[in-house]
Amino acid sequence: MIKGTTVAAKKPYSREKGESMGRDLVHQLGRAPNACWLFCEPGERMHDLLAGIYATVGTENLVGCTTDGEISSAGFSTGSAVLGGIASHAVKFQVAAVTGIKTDSEGSGRRLGERLPRAARHVQMFSDGLTGNGSALLRGMNRVFGPGVTISGGTAGDARAFAQTWQFIGDKVLTDAAVGISFTGDFQVGTGVRSGWIRAGIPKKVTRASGNVVYQLDDESALAVYRRYLGPLASRLPAVGVQFPFGLVDDSENLGDDPVLRAPMALDEADGSVTFAGEIPEGSTICLCTGGMSDNLLNASAEAARRAVDALSGTFPSMIFFYSCMARKIILGPLAGEETQRVSTAVGRGIPVIGFYTYGEYCPSTNGAECRLHNETATITIVG
Repeated sequence: MIKGTTVAAKKPYSREKGESMGRDLVHQLGRAPNACWLFCEPGERMHDLLAGIYATVGTENLVGCTTDGEISSAGFSTGSAVLGGIASHAVKFQVAAVTGIKTDSEGSGRRLGERLPRAARHVQMFSDGLTGNGSALLRGMNRVFGPGVTISGGTAGDARAFAQTWQFIGDKVLTDAAVGISFTGDFQVGTGVRSGWIRAGIPKKVTRASGNVVYQLDDESALAVYRRYLGPLASRLPAVGVQFPFGLVDDSENLGDDPVLRAPMALDEADGSVTFAGEIPEGSTICLCTGGMSDNLLNASAEAARRAVDALSGTFPSMIFFYSCMARKIILGPLAGEETQRVSTAVGRGIPVIGFYTYGEYCPSTNGAECRLHNETATITIVG
């Protein structure tokens, strides 16, 4: 049996508030949890909040990070902290962390994987959203575990300050780090991914790129191509890129209906390059994407949840982990809270949910495949 629950609290943070959240979680579970997740907006006395939680939940298996918005069974919130916990005799958990991911992201991912048990069947990872390379982190993790282990999670946010993000393990607050928690034992896991964006414009070949920097498309400056696509909106780059990301449209990169998205982060006038929030391989084909309207996004989130339920193959859902992109929150605006409602309705009312709005999402493109880094995408992981 797996029992999950969540609690939420608003700022200001304090050790006393952390202790209260921890006690509430234990009370709702009826026993100490085997594992906990904490997601919160950065704030003063955040360290004290974590210390209070750690002192009362009765487990060392506590991970999490800072966010651009929080998700719990109470719904969507900002300026808050959400704490989730699982109690189970059937599942064992183990946590691990690595620091200095900016220097060697792939090596950091490999080291993180090696610090978790090889018997793990599911791993969740939360990494710094402003340092390191999420795609490289996953390469390192995937080389340890392979496609047989489902990896999901997200990159940490800082309420769109884009200054510094933090990661949590036990009672420690880290930065430039990645933390992971493994699940081992008797359980099922299902994942679902959808974005809601559609292709627009003519596909272009990436003729020169390095990591997440694209220099040329069809042997032309990537920035020139992007500006021509956007026309009068080009003056608003890179901010308008939230609404007009690029999608990798090669057969190997498809999510069934949606391409893997890459959001622009920076422009370089000198060399005509565009820096994206994830890697775009040289030689791949990309296409401008659009159609990120509220209905498209909300319907996509619900479909991602349905796919995750289907992947459980009849196993009853026990806990929903919902990691969605901060770009979706921007576009949804006052409807952001409805995204969590759509997911809960699709899975089943009363199933606890926890998650956050990320700077990048980790999840397999299709259930059973290797984990990918996504942008602007709703990713659902359900444990049952």
